[in-house]
Amino acid sequence: MAETIQTYWPYLLATLAVVLAVGWFLFLSNRKTSVVTDRRDVLDEGAAPAQRNQALIDAPRSAADPATAELPKSQPATSGDDLTRIKGLGPRIATMLNEMGVARFADIARWDDAEIDRIDAQLGKFQGRIRRDAWVEQAKFLSQGDESGFVAKFGQNG
Repeated sequence: MAETIQTYWPYLLATLAVVLAVGWFLFLSNRKTSVVTDRRDVLDEGAAPAQRNQALIDAPRSAADPATAELPKSQPATSGDDLTRIKGLGPRIATMLNEMGVARFADIARWDDAEIDRIDAQLGKFQGRIRRDAWVEQAKFLSQGDESGFVAKFGQNG
């Protein structure tokens, strides 16, 4: 075996070099290449605006859209119920509600779905809490003075 290697070492070395070259070529040819297109982006200089976005920009705002509906300007409530007794309604949200004119449990207990959507749209990062924490149901118990029903359903505060 050693004599064979000594006799054919130049051929073995050339074969090894060819195998390495073919392997390297296959490795490079299988690499993913980036796709280059000739399409212009809407952000390129001189490009036309995207038509689908332009239609949204030009469309008039809907008055029925609760996210764009303005709350009526009212005087901030100065006295009322302690809204923080409602679970999920902390001091920051209570202040926001007071600025919107909501100061009593009875105000919250009267909310319907449209009113919930309108108020919820104004709560910023607190959106979704009205339904998730059942504020309307809690407010109904508290506005009626039903402490035992409130505690039975929602637990003790604090």
